[in-house]
Amino acid sequence: MPADHLKRNFKGYGSRPPNPMWPGGAKLALNFVVNVEEGSEPSIDDGDPETESGLTEGASGNFKVRDLAAESMFEFGSRVGYWRIVRLFEERAMPATIMACALALERNPDIASHVRQTALFDVCAHGWRWEHHRGLDVAEERLRIARAAASIFNTTGKTADGWYCRYGPSINTRRLLSEAGCFLYDSDAYNDELPYWIDVDGKQHLVVPYSLTNNDAKFMRGSIDSGEAFFRMLRESFDMLMSEGQIAPKMMSVGLHLRIAGHPGRAAGLRRFLDYVATHEDQVWVCNRSDIARHWHTHHQPEPTSKKGN
Repeated sequence: MPADHLKRNFKGYGSRPPNPMWPGGAKLALNFVVNVEEGSEPSIDDGDPETESGLTEGASGNFKVRDLAAESMFEFGSRVGYWRIVRLFEERAMPATIMACALALERNPDIASHVRQTALFDVCAHGWRWEHHRGLDVAEERLRIARAAASIFNTTGKTADGWYCRYGPSINTRRLLSEAGCFLYDSDAYNDELPYWIDVDGKQHLVVPYSLTNNDAKFMRGSIDSGEAFFRMLRESFDMLMSEGQIAPKMMSVGLHLRIAGHPGRAAGLRRFLDYVATHEDQVWVCNRSDIARHWHTHHQPEPTSKKGN
């Protein structure tokens, strides 16, 4: 039988979600995630069988030689995209979460230094590097988690409060995160619009669900094709959640990638959305992901395990 935390739960909060009691009576908690992955992706230089071309402008084929085109598309993200995206947040004094692969920060010291110096950004670990945790044995995965957490602290001076696997978790990931004891939450779930507690080997562990819906990856998958379409998608999600927030406030995650949203036409859509959000500043809580986790730890403590069994 699977461990309790691996059993599927189709009910969740159901028709009566809790009032999250967001600060200031906000109708929505809005979190922007800026993925920093450049330099951590599979590459022949690092001993991988082929060059990673995921979420780039176009793959040239899975050849067993270096794909210099794909490599340079990743480089655009760290050389240009990061600085364009973070400038938009800094100009508006809006916080965001840096969801970083540890190796990417090691190979981009200017980005790591910027994350260290700004109070606007917190950090969520996105793995040691871009790899399949489902292919690691327990001992390997435990070492990767510890290595990622230590590396991120070393490069940024900030603790990675959360965790999110690049390709999805293994059946052991959540247990190993709980065992590590240094994470406030993980985001390896897409099944809700509010955080929730889960029992992991008798210990209560917080899940802050993520979303691939409000995500710039849709540019590369053909779902949206312009900054205007990106803005419209985000605005419509925001408006729906704000309307529902009159009765049942929720959270909204927006995923950004340096090599995608960092390009001018796409960044223009993000800029429009940030300015739109600013017109609702008295009703929305724009926050870090760790802010949401800490709020839940403070205001929504889990029920004792014995009480749940009644």
